[in-house]
Amino acid sequence: MRTDISDAGRRARRRIALRLLPFVFVMYVICYVDRANVSFANLRMSADLGFSDQVYGLGVGIFFLGYVLFEVPGAIIVERWSARKWLARIMITWGLATILTACVHTATQFYAARLLVGVAEASFFPGIIVYLTHWFRLADRAKAIAFLYAAVPASSVAGSLIAGWLLELHWKGIAGWRWIFVIEGILPLIGGVITIFYLTDWPRQARWLPEDERNWISNEIETENAAKKKVRDFTFWQAIRDKRVVLLTVAYFFAQVGAQANTFWIPTFVKRLSGLPNGKIGRAHV
Repeated sequence: MRTDISDAGRRARRRIALRLLPFVFVMYVICYVDRANVSFANLRMSADLGFSDQVYGLGVGIFFLGYVLFEVPGAIIVERWSARKWLARIMITWGLATILTACVHTATQFYAARLLVGVAEASFFPGIIVYLTHWFRLADRAKAIAFLYAAVPASSVAGSLIAGWLLELHWKGIAGWRWIFVIEGILPLIGGVITIFYLTDWPRQARWLPEDERNWISNEIETENAAKKKVRDFTFWQAIRDKRVVLLTVAYFFAQVGAQANTFWIPTFVKRLSGLPNGKIGRAHV
């Protein structure tokens, strides 16, 4: 691994980190808030609509059906087409699907809405990871991804507080749980519009980088990619059959089963065990 970095390289790394990492952090906060908002909405939604725990649980699970089916194809689109346009599309469509969830009245409508949210949001996270590989060298990539992952606990705090406040609303005769979907669905719509103007697909297109910095990061990324292909250039099917990929996938699957169960059921458990008013559950969750 190369450790010698020119002055242009040091400046490029700092400028890229300051421009991109805070923005993708906020994007992922919005993403996770929208994914988990149904857990707080359910504090009133199931009672208002007559849903059982089985109906709610199935609706939560259906989200991941759409998510898994379209996750990999979307990541390939980010690599081969445009991360900026694809991520903007994702945010706008999942925002619309989230707002649509506010209109559900039956179990079938709830299932359809959650499936649409999953399809719309699919490939956002892997797309961001692919996007970071366009801008950060291997030596810097782990730190960039760690910064992105910090959005998960941050979104838990932000989402809990926002949902706790919105649950207490009953504005214009509309229940607070419906306002959760409306207000939190507007955020990715705004984020999607900003994304199309703010992000840059590749370093060579970055007019916000001085030429020497742009050339440095472009050369570094191209050199790393060429070095990897000399070792082995995997096709998609070869990659997913690789033993290491399979083992990591299995491990990640079981880790996510526990994590997602916690995300979608903890507010309900806290409510049933504590008897706290709905508006206070969010603050208790923090």
